[in-house]
Amino acid sequence: MSIEEDDRQLRHECGVFGCIASDPWPTDVDVAQIISLGLLALQHRGQESAGIAMSEGDNHTHFNVKKGMGLVSNIFNDEATKNLKGNLGIGHTRYSTSAGSEEVNCQPFVVHSAHGALAVAHNGELFNAGRLRRMVLARGVGLSTHSDSELITQALCLNPPDIEIDGPDWPARIRHFMELTKLSYSIVIMEKDRIFGVRDPYGNRPLCIGKLMSLAEPNKEEGWVVSSESCGFLSMGAQYVRDVYPGEIVEFTKEGFHTVSVMGRPHNRPQAFCIFEYVYFARPDSIYEGQMVYSVRLRSGIVLARESYVEADIVSSVPESGTAAAHGFSMKSNIPFAEVLYKNRYVGRTFIQPNARLRRLGVAKKFGAIVENVAGKRLILIDDSIVRGTTMGPIIKLLRDAGAKEVHIRVASPPLKFTCNMGINIPTKAELIANKLTIEQLAKHIGADTLAYLSVEGLKEAVTEKMPNNNAVEVGHCTACLTGEYPEELTF
Repeated sequence: MSIEEDDRQLRHECGVFGCIASDPWPTDVDVAQIISLGLLALQHRGQESAGIAMSEGDNHTHFNVKKGMGLVSNIFNDEATKNLKGNLGIGHTRYSTSAGSEEVNCQPFVVHSAHGALAVAHNGELFNAGRLRRMVLARGVGLSTHSDSELITQALCLNPPDIEIDGPDWPARIRHFMELTKLSYSIVIMEKDRIFGVRDPYGNRPLCIGKLMSLAEPNKEEGWVVSSESCGFLSMGAQYVRDVYPGEIVEFTKEGFHTVSVMGRPHNRPQAFCIFEYVYFARPDSIYEGQMVYSVRLRSGIVLARESYVEADIVSSVPESGTAAAHGFSMKSNIPFAEVLYKNRYVGRTFIQPNARLRRLGVAKKFGAIVENVAGKRLILIDDSIVRGTTMGPIIKLLRDAGAKEVHIRVASPPLKFTCNMGINIPTKAELIANKLTIEQLAKHIGADTLAYLSVEGLKEAVTEKMPNNNAVEVGHCTACLTGEYPEELTF
């Protein structure tokens, strides 16, 4: 994440993860440890709280659950994971958008229905949450939180299909929920002995599948994982298999996984995968839509150099968010890349500071300038995005104080102008600097010699150029925060 992450508080709502061991049960695989590693890899998607729910697979009334506020490593130490016994489980790490940062909102949510226990972990934000809430309340159910995720859990329990024989038909209940709301969610759902991975029909939020391989016998499969991102797979001995398709319900059992059904989009609308996952949220080593995020960011820098070249001596970046794009800019422009900022990794996150002055002081503490690479040089500094625009100014001043002759800012994404409403905590339109100042005014405001953004079309090109099946009719990305064009009309 860049220096801008702190002042802009551009946060993803959460990350979800699930793991199920292969037959035979009880398993020798430490499923709780795998889930803990998965959540640790997804820590960038949420740092307020985390939780794990585990099932032995033979009891439909009881799950082993641990949840708490804070970082994954603080909640799930060795002792905690040893106490989480089970053959399958799901986990969650959270930022809040639709509900407050309180322990009552920690996930996974677990409910005890007439048919047994059900655990749900959700990433996203429901477009029509108000309508669903009124529907659930009208059925006489009290909700203990304002979380969309609890709403999903109750909606699944309250809406059985017309005929259920020999127990609940959870796939039918999931399909019914998906008919009620098309945006925005990736969900992992656990009942007694199986896990469901669910992605909304637009594919707005990410979800992927991995195969857990034996460390002793390399070709032996030991289970399956489902995750918001693939970035943690290698660290736990898993292989990326594929994304969960938009609208797909995938069922995981000890025998393996299969597609239950795929729900289409209304009026044959295109997919709407969040394009800002590529720009900002995802770890660069994650795979989306058959391509690595790092490669997309590299291509963004290449396109940016083509669109907004300026003569300079050095191309550099705000660590680490702009680094891949800066390398791409350097490749295209033939201007050498060099580091000009050193990041102090022992300074706490500056967004907790209570006012702008202290945030600015936090920025000064967080970075130092590499004077030998700066003094007397014309610099191009690449960052992934600018939101409020309050921290780039101090960075530029730091570089000028170190002797920079010129500082040209290049941003590897278009200007943010609109709120999200689909699980990203973007400030109000009034707070977004792109709605206050022109590009020329903003350059003067932050003290840059020039400023340029990547165009919307340039970003789309970088994302789709090397994507497998990039010419398919259904390929599409949500650019609502950049263009104001939402996949569906917001309802309340």
